[in-house]
Amino acid sequence: MSERTATTSEPAETDETPTKTEVTSGATAVIRALENAGVETAFGVQGGAIMPIYDALYGSDIRHVTMAHEQAAAHAADAYGVVHGDPGVCLATSGPGATNLVTGIADANMDSDAMLALTGQVPSDMVGSDAFQETDTTGVTAPITKHNYFANDTDTVGDTVGEAFELAREGRPGPTLVDLPKDISLGETTREPGRARAPETARSRTDPDDDAVADAARAIERAEKPLLLFGGGVIKANATEVARSFAFEHEIPVVTTMPGIGSFPEDHDLCLSWAGMHGTGYANMAITHTDCLIAVGTRFDDRLTGGIDTFAPEAEVVHIDIDPAEISKNIHADYPVVGDAGRALERIDTEMAHSPDAREWAAQCQTWKDEYPMDYAAPEDEPVKPQFVVEALDEATPDDTIVTTGVGQHQMWAAQYWTFSEPRRWVSSHGLGTMGYGLPAAIGARLAADDDQSVVCVDGDASFLMTMQELSVAVRENLDITVAILNNKYIGMVRQWQDAFFEGRHMAAGYDWCPRFDKLAEAFGARGWAVDSYEEVPNAIEEALAYDGPSVIDFHVDPAENVYPMVSSGGANGKFALSEDQL
Repeated sequence: MSERTATTSEPAETDETPTKTEVTSGATAVIRALENAGVETAFGVQGGAIMPIYDALYGSDIRHVTMAHEQAAAHAADAYGVVHGDPGVCLATSGPGATNLVTGIADANMDSDAMLALTGQVPSDMVGSDAFQETDTTGVTAPITKHNYFANDTDTVGDTVGEAFELAREGRPGPTLVDLPKDISLGETTREPGRARAPETARSRTDPDDDAVADAARAIERAEKPLLLFGGGVIKANATEVARSFAFEHEIPVVTTMPGIGSFPEDHDLCLSWAGMHGTGYANMAITHTDCLIAVGTRFDDRLTGGIDTFAPEAEVVHIDIDPAEISKNIHADYPVVGDAGRALERIDTEMAHSPDAREWAAQCQTWKDEYPMDYAAPEDEPVKPQFVVEALDEATPDDTIVTTGVGQHQMWAAQYWTFSEPRRWVSSHGLGTMGYGLPAAIGARLAADDDQSVVCVDGDASFLMTMQELSVAVRENLDITVAILNNKYIGMVRQWQDAFFEGRHMAAGYDWCPRFDKLAEAFGARGWAVDSYEEVPNAIEEALAYDGPSVIDFHVDPAENVYPMVSSGGANGKFALSEDQL
């Protein structure tokens, strides 16, 4: 062993101490770096160029879950990180293996989810020769990662992997990637990876500027209609308790973004739920009329803001974010505060001499809640309403249930009609809008969750078809997840837009050829139910939740049901439609 290894101090191994991989090669150094980082689970698919890494993984205590497709490996790792808090890890081979990860990496990048991808690569001396299964992986993924690395030294490859892992969660989280040429993985070394740390150049400012804190505090103090906007950054910064305390202390109403769902309890009087294109009417009214918007950990994406010129038109904007690039990128910040979300709120709270007098404003927000309730008609002689199914699932499951979704109408109904009270319970694809995210995300969430937590995937028929092969993984691993398919035989959101904006021309939106999902589930070895009436809903849910393993309920819901409220793309938040004729 090298002198460096000999002088490294490590705890003595006990029955509870995981076995550490002995470093004899680049591949074993990679696995040792993951072990040192505390990685317990990884998701991937085997292949030629990544085979040395998998061989090194053979003797490790890290649990590897073989997925049916690399895209699913990335989504599972993404969701694992969302629920667990530390970066998820996925692996794939070179060429098509690496490119199949791209959708999942891009998804994690858009949602600022911490994830590490390890990809095999052809030997270094063959790079650029169009070798079998060669792709310029670092070139392809450069725009969708925080940073990626091409490993070129067997002695330092472990350090590179450790750095990439730490960088994924440093500051604003996101995905990183290490491309591993086969000769680097197979090369001999006994050098232990050093202490993992992110590059100094990547260190984020966590403590905000004194003047910025003071200016923000004065703006909030003088506000008559203050509104807190909690984004996904509140959850990623583990600042939920601080953010809630700030709202409670100053009695300021709270709106969240979709990624921020769970940052504030949705059953609290101050909560106006989430805003944006399909957010609640009362959340969008509050944003439209607030005079001081205190935005924490949000990038102000277009699905939230609608038209930039009409977003919070009466408000001074306090924008707190760890990433200075987000300040005034989309919405001008009158009071920019760069720093950690929790630390910034603590500093502003300490600086404030008094709370704003927002009693009349809070009463107005309550009036909007009464005026624009989230309700729906459910005539018994019509097909089952999808909103009813979501509410029935919510009522039948514990408060700490984790909900994953695909993308489309079902995603919006799940966000609208499930009441979330805690963070890291809502796991969905927001920025990229990736259909097929739900099932592999449920697998990742299940492995990150506590054993006694329930995991429910609310999916659509079109989304489920894109990654349904992952049921084989759930069965093989005996994972207790419940998949609820809101089956309307359409790409539902496409059909809704075609009705509203394309004169009802349903081009390539109908899915009448869908299989029987209950029978398909049974073919995979899972349990399946088909539901056609309101009377069948409770029993099917009860039986599926009671089954200790993967189950699929195929709910045949009203194909004509639409998602409302709805703000037209680029429209004003305060001019939301409650029906198609208002668009």
